[in-house]
Amino acid sequence: MELTPAQIDDFNTNGFLLLRGFASTDTCDEIRELAAKHLEENIEPIESEEEYLQQQNGSKTTRRLRQVYDREPRFAAWMKNPEMRPVLEQLLGEQPVLLLAHHNSIMTKLPHISSVTSWHQDIRYWHFENDNLMSVWLSLGDEYLGNGLLEFIPGTHKLSFKPEQFDKNSGFRDDLPENQEIIKGRVHFDLKKGDVVLFHAKTLHYANKNNSDAPKISFVYSLRGISNKPLVATRSDDREILL
Repeated sequence: MELTPAQIDDFNTNGFLLLRGFASTDTCDEIRELAAKHLEENIEPIESEEEYLQQQNGSKTTRRLRQVYDREPRFAAWMKNPEMRPVLEQLLGEQPVLLLAHHNSIMTKLPHISSVTSWHQDIRYWHFENDNLMSVWLSLGDEYLGNGLLEFIPGTHKLSFKPEQFDKNSGFRDDLPENQEIIKGRVHFDLKKGDVVLFHAKTLHYANKNNSDAPKISFVYSLRGISNKPLVATRSDDREILL
């Protein structure tokens, strides 16, 4: 698959791009079935809601499966999908490199007990020479506002923010009037099984808790352009896969 000039312009302008029905139903069902097994058996490494919220209450509610590339060949195959590669190359402007230090996850929002994912930029955790970085989000089922759908603020990958606009955890503060004006620009689009969202690492995004009665499960992985090197001796300076 190759993107049209209009799609490339949309990504560059907004910082995200939706590809409807990119992955087959069979692919999504296979991945979800395997993910359910890992979730049921609590196969580490796992990030819990309590860890994400920095709570120490002894409980453990799974928020995401980490390091999924090495968990199952089916997971790795999706991350190396040959149909996605030309899309990534068009958006990055060069050969893509799969990052295993960031995202590389199957995300879950469990019904009624999941947390809000506050407004943030993914690049807050990443350490590279520049911001030619992006993520691929695969919806393994229906996603909508009621179960924790991703929301985005168009164009925020191009904005320069002051340090004080973020809290101590690098979340974008929603209590500041100047930030509230930016958040008013939020947009969303419901996702169906097989839909893919590509988004820039600096695009502000958010997801509410899951208020439905069923878990929401999604697959996300991240990439850099080949010339955008990780900074030595940082978390980003880890194993990678050249696509």
